Amino acid sequence: MRHSTKVLALILFALTGATLLLGGCNTIAGAGKDVSNTGTAIEKSAEKHAP
Repeated sequence: MRHSTKVLALILFALTGATLLLGGCNTIAGAGKDVSNTGTAIEKSAEKHAP
């Protein structure tokens, strides 16, 4: 493949992945809640496993 074809394929792949990931969130607020919940889970796990 030529360089420009590889770049186009990479961009298409990234956009498809982003669409699939954001498809689970109906709104931007939903995406924010998902990110917040993930952060909370990470924080709780870190507190649980702290020495």
